[in-house]
Amino acid sequence: MMYHTLKPLVLASNSPRRKAFLDDLGLNVTIWARDIDETPLPGENPQHYVERMALEKALAVKNRFSQHYVLAADTAVCIGDTILGKPADDEEAVVMLLSLAGRVHLVRSGICLLSEAEGVQIVHSVATEVRFADFDEAVARAYVCEGESLDKAGGYGIQGKGAFLVEHVAGSYTNVVGLPLVEVVAFLTQQGVIIPVRGTK
Repeated sequence: MMYHTLKPLVLASNSPRRKAFLDDLGLNVTIWARDIDETPLPGENPQHYVERMALEKALAVKNRFSQHYVLAADTAVCIGDTILGKPADDEEAVVMLLSLAGRVHLVRSGICLLSEAEGVQIVHSVATEVRFADFDEAVARAYVCEGESLDKAGGYGIQGKGAFLVEHVAGSYTNVVGLPLVEVVAFLTQQGVIIPVRGTK
């Protein structure tokens, strides 16, 4: 089943993975993102952080697209209340991966659907539990050398070569990739932004 876009929709993200999810659904989406300060506030818990980031990303582009629905998202890898962002370099990526090895962590995504014209502001978050296999530094360094780590929270990509690090996922897989599709589709449908259409064989 595919979807048809009824109202103009903007994705406030340059993530190729998020765009690919929406493209696969058949959605007509404009891509427009602006850089924002992604520093966590002092004492800020991970759920509040990803929700705030998603909202701020949406707010950063809403004035340019006041007649559109703006969809924004932010994803963080968390160990307890510690937020692991994107590693600054290969060494930090190795440290991050080793901190996750043999342990369970949460991947949290905040999503925001915003329409200035229709007075809509929905902010929501989703958490997925991920268990990593137990691996050593040699494995972590070999993976980092593949070049997947630096643009991904926590230093790994479950949809790429990093899948071999993951032993178990409890919850939304697409959330770990960066966009919880069940919730996103539900919000877009509820607001009349998209409708399902029957495909042709």
